[in-house]
Amino acid sequence: MKNMIIDGISCEFENERNVLEVARKYHIDIPNLCYCESLSIYGGCRLCVVENERGGVEAACSMLPKDGMVIKTNTARLRKHRQMILELLLASHRSECTTCEKSEKCKLQSYAKRYNVTKIRFPIEYSKLPIDNSSLSIVRDPSKCILCGKCVRMCSEVQNIHAIDFAERGMESYISCGFENKLADTKCVGCGQCAAVCPTGALLIKNEVSKLWEAIYDPVRKVAVQVAPSVRVGIGEEFGLPASQPVMGKIVTALKMLGADYVFDTSLTADLTIMEESAEFMEKLKTGAKLPMFTSCCPGWIKHVENMHPHLMPQVSTCGSPMEMFGAILRQHYTDDELYSVAIMPCTAKKFEIGREDQSAAGVPDVDIAITTRELSRMIMRAGINFTNLPDEEFDSPLGEDTGAAVIFGATGGVMEAALRTANDWLTGKDNTDIDFTAVRGTQGLKQATVNINGSDIKVAVASGAAAAKCVMDRMKNGNPDGWAFVEIMGCPGGCVNGGGQPIQPQYVRDTVDLKAVRAKALYDQDASMALRKSHESPVVKALYSEWYDGFGGHKAHHDLHTSYVPRKKYSK
Repeated sequence: MKNMIIDGISCEFENERNVLEVARKYHIDIPNLCYCESLSIYGGCRLCVVENERGGVEAACSMLPKDGMVIKTNTARLRKHRQMILELLLASHRSECTTCEKSEKCKLQSYAKRYNVTKIRFPIEYSKLPIDNSSLSIVRDPSKCILCGKCVRMCSEVQNIHAIDFAERGMESYISCGFENKLADTKCVGCGQCAAVCPTGALLIKNEVSKLWEAIYDPVRKVAVQVAPSVRVGIGEEFGLPASQPVMGKIVTALKMLGADYVFDTSLTADLTIMEESAEFMEKLKTGAKLPMFTSCCPGWIKHVENMHPHLMPQVSTCGSPMEMFGAILRQHYTDDELYSVAIMPCTAKKFEIGREDQSAAGVPDVDIAITTRELSRMIMRAGINFTNLPDEEFDSPLGEDTGAAVIFGATGGVMEAALRTANDWLTGKDNTDIDFTAVRGTQGLKQATVNINGSDIKVAVASGAAAAKCVMDRMKNGNPDGWAFVEIMGCPGGCVNGGGQPIQPQYVRDTVDLKAVRAKALYDQDASMALRKSHESPVVKALYSEWYDGFGGHKAHHDLHTSYVPRKKYSK
């Protein structure tokens, strides 16, 4: 073990890749704007500079730790340096902090306060490029961009989408989409991971809260809300609660206080998805259809397939997502023309999904509006609701029951495990008690497993994050050399628990705590404690098939619960 001295503190290190990581290990906070542990080192903002024992100034993010090294992170010289950098950044940044959606969570704002930057000595000259509001998921405001490059590296390195990049050089640099397209006209999948790492208000989730308020205040409309499984282990973080604490009962109470007429659990149709998807998978196994079959519940993944791999569309399950299935059922259960269908989702790509073709089983859009976890938290805060002290309420019946299989949908591998639980029972004709398929759990990008079902070995794969999906696609170029029968793909690393609409913790937390794993564990813990842990055991699902769909596998069920896909261009213009 090697040792260095930081601000007089003896700091041991071994595998840390830079001085910044060593300092964080010992709770020494070196300011930074462009650094992220999961991304490559950029070294662009220069805010993380430190002094070495010879008086030299270097960026901590690109400074290799060495045995015996002595550095200081907080001197008068460094403080003056950082103040100047912040002034320069603020001089090129449109400052409207009181009205900016990122206010109080903006790193630039936070550092300006920390270093007492109260005036700017340089001429104010920010980008005059227009706001890009074309995407249904993300808003780009170049006037607030500080060129930290986090969004570019996230899109290319982690997601492998390459929808945005630097254009021009030097003082003329700016972030642009390919061929100067608007974001909506690129191969962007709407995952929102770029907005999650943006330290300012340059990238924001498309805010549609005003539409929901309008519906709530409308005396004629009936507002029906569905809440996705992952929201329960995320939203509490916005109110100071730990990520591991499920708060679904409080969410129901808060939504009723906000004015929702009905509140339901999307987990119901997660169970329904498993029923339809498992049946589809088993049929492919029996008929010798081309494999693998790919899951279909992630809209980011679906758009990626349509953009980049349309030849694989016949192998993608035709099941609609749980959100869309719920919307279709809701429209038929509540036939009121004034019903306003709302989905609370951890995912920014859901905003695109609700407008997709073939998402109107009842003749009108299945879902009127998709609101992210963060948008809902802001509504609760602005309504003055003390979330942490709320009592727990139950979902409305009859669409409020679920199983453990549905709850784990939000974690990468959860859809696969839920499907395997049902397929195993159906193929063996038994009520199997060994139902924890732990081989498909975990937050790594790509997982492979072989599961034995009814004496047959079935090879499966689970990928989360578009970069991991690319690994799967690359292997598929030569057919199916791994022999996969079933593949689950989620667009966001870690699955829905890490969706672009989930709460954003400070970067030092994101760099030191695997929030994906913490949130996922909370879902698995809840699953383990539930009486019903298999989708086909749900009494509500059974009732739906017997009373609405004339039995399992009927035409009406396929019409309402399945969808279709269309090839899309990488660039529309």
